[in-house]
Amino acid sequence: MKELMMGIVGYGGMGAYHARELIPASAHIRLKGAYDIDPERRSVIEADGFIAYPSYEAMLADPEIDLVLVATPNDRHRPLSLQALAAHKHVISEKPAMMNPAELEEVLTAAAAADRQFFVHQNRRWDPDFRVLTQIVQAQTIGDVFRVESRVHGANGIPGDWRHFARYGGGMIRDWGVHLLDQLLDLLDGPISRVTAETSQILGDDCDDGFTVRLDFNSGVTAVVEVGTTNYIPLPRWYVKGTQGTAEIRDWDLHGEQVIATGVDTVAPTPVRAGVGLTKTMAPPSEAAVRHASLPAGVPLSVSFYDNVHDVICDGAPRVVQNSEVMRVLKLIDVITASAEQHQTLPFE
Repeated sequence: MKELMMGIVGYGGMGAYHARELIPASAHIRLKGAYDIDPERRSVIEADGFIAYPSYEAMLADPEIDLVLVATPNDRHRPLSLQALAAHKHVISEKPAMMNPAELEEVLTAAAAADRQFFVHQNRRWDPDFRVLTQIVQAQTIGDVFRVESRVHGANGIPGDWRHFARYGGGMIRDWGVHLLDQLLDLLDGPISRVTAETSQILGDDCDDGFTVRLDFNSGVTAVVEVGTTNYIPLPRWYVKGTQGTAEIRDWDLHGEQVIATGVDTVAPTPVRAGVGLTKTMAPPSEAAVRHASLPAGVPLSVSFYDNVHDVICDGAPRVVQNSEVMRVLKLIDVITASAEQHQTLPFE
């Protein structure tokens, strides 16, 4: 089977992670070298056992390089991708693919003209918590799902340097937001009718340090996506309501459970004390009315990201992450940004 030779532009945290962890796990893709504008990072490339190219142009001129990973600040994805495609290389871009849909359209047009493939590293499709949730929704173990809440909360502020600045594509919508929106649109079918969003700038940067988005699907499903960097007590990673139960995945270590209605007829709830009053509405259901179930194992995707990249390029295999799906996420981000700026609910599709 044909082996693909690869180069990386941008050898910071993500570029080095690809080099050390992800690419070596692929059976048929091998990293030859990388380029970074920082001389210290070029020393790290050599220390890791790869060729440190003196320039991006030198890497693109290497006839052995088939595939280039762009792992730079977000505003550089477009020009570097176009340069690699012009050199007749296949391209993987770190997320977000581009700064906006128009940039992605330009790159996809260039890829088609060069007869090369363009991919986006939407790696959170492979996350175990997302695979578990997908199984719960598809198997309907809690009935028909009508509300999905997806959250990532931290209390460390915005990491790194360029991520604090909008001109470089910083902010949480383009950081974690891209991942969570991609997962959600992969999970839930159908068009979205309304988008309501708000952002926060608690930390004083010129880009968002957190956001909350409500998406109303035509199907009647409601989804909430939230990212925060000032949350000292995080809410659950996933909270999902169905017509026959509720599922909670609290964290990436897959702590959580499903509480499922049994359908057993029960007597009317007994009032319980709530503060200084009584309530039947909020009294817990009887033991016979529900059962507690562990989370399912989740069904992993059948192929890894890099193996899928190889198979698409060499064998014409179907993509796990379609570029049309990437485009839809970028279009949704534009509407989310406009909703937050205008303080209005906006249509999407």
